[in-house]
Amino acid sequence: MPKKNTEEVVEEKKEELVEEIKETPKKTEKIEENIIGWGPKTKLGKDVKDGKIKSIDEIIYSGKKILESEIVDKLINVKIDVINIGQAKGKFGGGKRRIWRQTQRKTKEGNIPKFSTMAVIGDEDGHVGVGMGKAKETLPAREKAIRKAKLNIIKIKRACSSFDCSCNELHSVPFKVEGKAGSVRITIIPAAQGTGLVAASELRKVLSLAGIKDVYTRTTGKKRTTFNLVKACMNALEKTNRI
Repeated sequence: MPKKNTEEVVEEKKEELVEEIKETPKKTEKIEENIIGWGPKTKLGKDVKDGKIKSIDEIIYSGKKILESEIVDKLINVKIDVINIGQAKGKFGGGKRRIWRQTQRKTKEGNIPKFSTMAVIGDEDGHVGVGMGKAKETLPAREKAIRKAKLNIIKIKRACSSFDCSCNELHSVPFKVEGKAGSVRITIIPAAQGTGLVAASELRKVLSLAGIKDVYTRTTGKKRTTFNLVKACMNALEKTNRI
């Protein structure tokens, strides 16, 4: 059989990834199957499966490190989204944003492509995590990113603290917080109920999965570097735990 060139391989990976995205709503069934057949290897995992630990907050506040992604699946209702970190080829250097970023390594046999993805998980109730994955295939890279996002889950605090809002719902951040990553600086400011998420589209994915519904944001630096933009947002959200 004739060998496929690099462009044909990349197109096949792209089609596989598109099909995987279409099947994302079916992920819940797969997660439930994984929990049923889960054989924990760590003491923390055994305690969770035996019912001794029933809350993810108990693990986070105790400072214990989560080494099995099934722990998070067992304790909270996980929702998954993928960050657009790459860019498809287009005319004159343009092109639409894509959820995977492709790099190539030169060898004697030819170009070997590698794919990177960035995933965000949360329960829309104060828990959120971000992870990155790299692999030679698109789907394994996405699975790695989701698994790492679950292992990096954090708890954030929410409140109603806008000067022109006096409701009792947890819809915004408790106070103004700032985060940074690389050259990117982000400020998250409390907003009144009904304002919505005044932020970039990729930041809205993180904030909504964290359970935040109304905020203003201000960013500076090289904001097109989506990696640093999301990391700066997570750095700011971590600071809501100061009180």
